[in-house]
Amino acid sequence: MSAKRKPPVLQQKKEEVNKKALLWIGTGIALLVILIIVLIVISQP
Repeated sequence: MSAKRKPPVLQQKKEEVNKKALLWIGTGIALLVILIIVLIVISQP
């Protein structure tokens, strides 16, 4: 019985890690977009 209870806990931990990874990836992409926009605005005469 206890063996059946442990796998869902492991799955929840994996989902938490995936959520953190998605947050980091989203933040990185957002920063890259902002950086590109700033560079374009600065390069215009």
